[in-house]
Amino acid sequence: MIGKDKYSTNLVTTNWLSNKIMAWNDEENTRQMPWKGEKEPYFIWLSEIILQQTRVEQGLLYYHRFIYYFPNVRKLAAADEKKLMKLWEGLGYYSRCRNLHKAAKIIVADYHGVFPKSYENILKLPGVGPYTAAAISSFAYNEPYAVVDGNVVRVLSRFFGSYKSINNTDGKRWFGEVAQRLLPKKKAGVYNQAIMDLGAVICKPRKPQCEICPLHNKCVAFLLGKQQEFPVKNKRIRKKQRWFSFLILIRDGKVLIQKRVDNDIWKGLYQFPVYETSSFVPTSQLNRRISKDGLQIKLGKVAFSASQELTHQTIHGRFYVLLVTQSFKGIEGEWLTPRAAAKRAFPKMPAIFLNNLGCVNGKFDGSFSKK
Repeated sequence: MIGKDKYSTNLVTTNWLSNKIMAWNDEENTRQMPWKGEKEPYFIWLSEIILQQTRVEQGLLYYHRFIYYFPNVRKLAAADEKKLMKLWEGLGYYSRCRNLHKAAKIIVADYHGVFPKSYENILKLPGVGPYTAAAISSFAYNEPYAVVDGNVVRVLSRFFGSYKSINNTDGKRWFGEVAQRLLPKKKAGVYNQAIMDLGAVICKPRKPQCEICPLHNKCVAFLLGKQQEFPVKNKRIRKKQRWFSFLILIRDGKVLIQKRVDNDIWKGLYQFPVYETSSFVPTSQLNRRISKDGLQIKLGKVAFSASQELTHQTIHGRFYVLLVTQSFKGIEGEWLTPRAAAKRAFPKMPAIFLNNLGCVNGKFDGSFSKK
């Protein structure tokens, strides 16, 4: 649903809005980012993949890191997967990194190392959806495809007073169609960046700066004083709860780690041996399960616990440190020194623990102190 007729997406409104945003961009937009104005599709692609589900402030370090180690797509395609995952460590959503590697190999094999130029071919790359394909094709090649991210949706929902939900199929289609209609075809790349910048620095989620917004004269949300009602979201689905009880087994100054092979969010990363449950399980119950598995160990006090919020699930982690003897058996994995373990890619929570596990003379001593 849109506001009153005079706010509908007719040609007059479309031209007025686009012109206002372009004028604001030319005269007042001072937002700076390393990839802004970039025309090299490889760099644009890297920045867009890194920024999926990631704040700009966090992604910036990773962007510079990847550009340094892999200045072109051939370097990325030839990279060792373990090194890639280690460089990505802490950024989360690790399928992005795996797809980045797959796509780089496809570009080298099928396009002779030259980034594809058409929206359709870019869209075929692993890990690339309509938003990312539109961003690359419009920023690099000025192709007429609208980029619709959270900032753009917020601007459009407030301006038109749309109660379309931004997280269902009908709403996404509506915003996509409106954004495409607004797009000045000959200046697609500049306009896409401008409307995203407007949403980021003016039409903010909280405390939007409506008094200096170039659109406020015709913005439904501003005129009605209902800025905080937009955009509209359907109620979130209840997140899945997952409990991980990690066993930090230390033997002769080395720690036991395993590679996660389950087809899950952490596939291909390393972890400590773990018991996973769908709800909280007391230590006494875990000890009974460990005993049933035939392991000659007993868990004591939790050394460290933390939670991590993801889009569709919440991860709860508990870490138990145990010193075991040379004869300990029963769990497969690799016994590694601190230096060797630190070279492997771990999920965020186990990585934090590993970095704070105490060492004496280069060997794990079983102590833990959160820095």
